[in-house]
Amino acid sequence: MPASQQHITASTPMGANLAAGGATFRVWAPGASAVHVCRGGAGAYVPAPADALVKNQATGHFTGFFAGVTDGTPYRFWVVGPGGQGFKRDPWARELELGGYPDCDCIVRDPDTYPWHDASYRSPAFSDLVVYQLHIGVFYAVDDAGNDIRHRRVSKFLDVLDRVEYLADLGVNAIQPLPLVEFQGEWSLGYNGSDLFSPEMDYCVGPDELPRYLPRVNRLLARKGCAPLTAAQLGGQVNQLKALVDVCHLYGLAVIPDVVYNHAGGNFGSQGLDHFDMPSSPDRHNSIYFSEHDLAGGRVFDYGRPDVRDFLIQNALMYLREYHADGLRFDEVSAMDRNGGWSLCQDLTETLEHVKPCAALIAEYWGEHRWLGVWEPPDGMGFDLAYNDSLRDRVRDVVARAAGGADAELQLGSLGPALERPWNFSSAWQAFNCVENHDFVLDMDGDHCKPRIPRLAGGDDSRSWYARSRSRVATGLLLTAPGVPLIFMGQEILEDKWWSDNPNRDDRLVWWAGLNGADRHMSDHHRFVRELIWLRRRHPALRAEPVSVYHVDELNRVLAFHRWVPGVGRDVVVVVSLREQTFADRSYAIGLPQPGYWHEVLNSDVFDNFSNPWVQGNAGGVNADGPGMHGMPASAGITIPAGAILVFSRDPGD
Repeated sequence: MPASQQHITASTPMGANLAAGGATFRVWAPGASAVHVCRGGAGAYVPAPADALVKNQATGHFTGFFAGVTDGTPYRFWVVGPGGQGFKRDPWARELELGGYPDCDCIVRDPDTYPWHDASYRSPAFSDLVVYQLHIGVFYAVDDAGNDIRHRRVSKFLDVLDRVEYLADLGVNAIQPLPLVEFQGEWSLGYNGSDLFSPEMDYCVGPDELPRYLPRVNRLLARKGCAPLTAAQLGGQVNQLKALVDVCHLYGLAVIPDVVYNHAGGNFGSQGLDHFDMPSSPDRHNSIYFSEHDLAGGRVFDYGRPDVRDFLIQNALMYLREYHADGLRFDEVSAMDRNGGWSLCQDLTETLEHVKPCAALIAEYWGEHRWLGVWEPPDGMGFDLAYNDSLRDRVRDVVARAAGGADAELQLGSLGPALERPWNFSSAWQAFNCVENHDFVLDMDGDHCKPRIPRLAGGDDSRSWYARSRSRVATGLLLTAPGVPLIFMGQEILEDKWWSDNPNRDDRLVWWAGLNGADRHMSDHHRFVRELIWLRRRHPALRAEPVSVYHVDELNRVLAFHRWVPGVGRDVVVVVSLREQTFADRSYAIGLPQPGYWHEVLNSDVFDNFSNPWVQGNAGGVNADGPGMHGMPASAGITIPAGAILVFSRDPGD
């Protein structure tokens, strides 16, 4: 007798799901003649009639119910098709057996075993986001004595918890981890995922390591008045990722994972997703999940198949529902568009918007008409935010030109259009901005991309005054511009090295020791970025829509722009100088939007050799009692330090 059809309906979910007294199993394998469920470990498995799922010939789905299956039960599918038979991992498996990948079991998981503490958490409004991008595997890991243990060891989800308080203090209110799903190999960028519903096992710890982490997690929970976790509650890989999200929420950090739906794999192995139903000829023409196209060393999904579309949409929903994610960053949506994924993107965003309207959906979209990424269907794809390379490229270009010396032509005026709302975007906050990110500053085994800002700004000496001051200007422009800013790991501490996802590359890991006293300039830059982020959060004008670049002085390398809240005011003026000398004694006249007193709420010169004993500035503020200038009704004489960014405001901030 084949498997029971108890609890099986047309809406039975895919994969293995616990039901009363056991679990249902459902898998899509239209070309297969039989699918068996091997439970309790593979070993020398011999398919038995009682293990066989029942096929729905119309849909190609195999279903069945097995009594006695519980949380933690291992299983695999044994698939019989025209090309042979053998084990396959469940494409919808929520967890895989720790160690032994790719010849490993899937694990049945109860989604309700983790005791969430984040019921009162609310993610930030899109316009309020300040995002920190990191790679779990090389971000941070220390032992109980505080020694760095990243070298030759992939860092874990639970290691990131040691940095949650640091990130909350920095002022960012969201983290964007690079992809979290299982991939072939010990380390990877994560963009070649092979098992899209399973956490990367190399980011998880087993029973032998768990005792070291449990007290750390519980200390963080206790500081927020939450009950501790038990070893059993933190033992599963799924729950370790949930604990990371949960604790981030408790400390005010949204979690926006990176997902990859433009391709998968590169090496699935014989038990993986590709050629799942054992076709007669395992070539690119006979895969139920993938098209004939390749991308980035992997296979492009076949977006025309309803089951493939459902697979990807349900994967996104899993993050929002099961992991309480606050949004998703969608990798290379432009590649999806080129390969027939336009309507999938519309269905995806519409579904996610319906389920969790507050979830931030961020598209990496480089199509010819960028605004189509954020336009609502049917004209657009319906994402909330999209990458904006205009500000990134112009800031980097100006900084690189400044490194050419005092006489170099900067073209500061090019920053004006880059600060404005991207063409045809409905709102300025829809622009997702950065000056560094994982793609830009990656060193893939010696294949360098773009230099990090201190290296770009200072050439051979990334710790010179020139590099330090220009780095402050670059980050200052990012964090005072309209749009949502992204900080890449290490950017806040003046990290100057390319990065690598390879933990064996000591020379490419973020040098946290520099922040802890080994490099005074790193701790100074951290102070500056921290103050700047909190300034953005205190002043609503810096998160509002309008911007007016009203003064560009190419000769003296000075630029000024105005930010305000429509109908409210709370005006802010940002003054940027890449001049190599100071305009001292308030000798530079600048127009201001209103007469009266303006607070100097930020002066980047303070943070050079903090607290800079030679600081040049305006003693906390200026009086705009001069005549109209630069199209503004008032003016003031100000001191502008060399290589600096100043922020003036009508009020000191919330």
